[in-house]
Amino acid sequence: MRTAGPRAAAGRGGFGLFLVTIAATALAAGAALAGEDKAGKLALDGSKLGLWWTLPFVGILLSIAVWPLAAPVFWHRHFGKISFFWAMAFLVPFLGTFGLELTIYKILYTALLEYIPFIILLFSLFTITGGIYVRGAVVGTPAFNLGLLALGTALASWMGTTGAAMVLVRTLIRANAWRPSRTHVVVFFIFLVANIGGSLTPLGDPPLFLGFLKGVPFFWPTTAMLPPMLLVVGILLAVFYLLDLWYLRRDGVSPPRGGGEPLRIEGAHNFLFLAGVVLAVLMSGLWRPGVSFTVYGVTVELQNLVRDVLLLGLAGLSWITTPVEVRERNEFTWFPIQEVAKLFAGIFVTIIPAIAILRAGLDGALAPVVALVTLPDGSPNNAMYFWATGILSSFLDNAPTYLVFFNTAGGDPELLTGPLSTTLLAISAGAVFMGANTYIGNAPNFMVRAIAEEMKVRMPSFFGFMLWSGIFLLPCFALVTWIWFL
Repeated sequence: MRTAGPRAAAGRGGFGLFLVTIAATALAAGAALAGEDKAGKLALDGSKLGLWWTLPFVGILLSIAVWPLAAPVFWHRHFGKISFFWAMAFLVPFLGTFGLELTIYKILYTALLEYIPFIILLFSLFTITGGIYVRGAVVGTPAFNLGLLALGTALASWMGTTGAAMVLVRTLIRANAWRPSRTHVVVFFIFLVANIGGSLTPLGDPPLFLGFLKGVPFFWPTTAMLPPMLLVVGILLAVFYLLDLWYLRRDGVSPPRGGGEPLRIEGAHNFLFLAGVVLAVLMSGLWRPGVSFTVYGVTVELQNLVRDVLLLGLAGLSWITTPVEVRERNEFTWFPIQEVAKLFAGIFVTIIPAIAILRAGLDGALAPVVALVTLPDGSPNNAMYFWATGILSSFLDNAPTYLVFFNTAGGDPELLTGPLSTTLLAISAGAVFMGANTYIGNAPNFMVRAIAEEMKVRMPSFFGFMLWSGIFLLPCFALVTWIWFL
């Protein structure tokens, strides 16, 4: 009888812990069930909130930006406590100011309609793709690297930037192990697979999934974002191929020859589970049974409950049916998803007042931000929406940043996918594209960097990576602005 190694053993405990956390949240929500409709009277008036209410949100985002660089060991051990601290820094004064009833309502609203669906999707993608291992003799020639980047970019919209990055990054690094210069390969992998490739569906990148939860049709990004995505991807792939060819000739090395282990995929049945994830998300957007449950004034629709149960079930099937050895060869651990879950719990809580203030528009404390993205005649300044969303997504986090500007633009999905579709395109493209500007712009960026360094690839520093993105990405984004947003 086979026994699980230390990584897998820890993983099984982490999987159970995650399910217990979800169940506990559901029980807490059930305990708060109330017969009356509280949604109307518990609306939070953002015009009455001062800007200081956003300090915990700013604090947690700055912590994510600074601590991993300034004190990585401390951050690795205590990031969950830091996230909890900032959540409490908001909740305690909020409870004292507005009372228990409104506090419970806002927590349940955020948890049931935003955080839990968001983290369940990431969890299912992470678990399923962690069971797919590509092995065999592959050689990282410029043509092979170009093909793998193009493949990863195409897959990212359908299996998530996290999923596509985790499936392919180790294969890419192993294929280029013979080359002295490999940094640029991983950098462009982060640009394309871990970020820009996730532009076309809500499965691709968390901001688009949040938009889907807010009512944006599933296939709206597929049609709206395809042209600018193809432009940016085409330029970056062409530049990468020329750069990779230059590095190969400069280093004066030749690809290794001879036979080797044939290429094959272990855990390939997990692709069926990935297809199940796509169908489950599609179902929740297209199936409208008209059945819902009210939890303390928060309306939870049946199709969303069914979707989340299906996603957890698919993740569980992947875990049960994939041999332990496959995940061990993939160096699979639960740490990345645990980090994302803990940090985003704090982010989703602390962003509550910021969203309320932005919804207040020119009557709120963030009126200057609203004015920045609004022209004198009251129409949206789409170029500023693109760059404001993008710059904040580069240094903070692209999912809550998308949510902030989505609400700044009115938060009406019918309007934003109709007359104001260019505005939503600017917000969506800014959040997804410019998450590639820094290591902290999107969840997979740091994960890819950590794997690369573990596999002996010398990665640029935080500001060194920004130099790469400044040279290769910012000109592309300027071109996108000129064509679509001016």
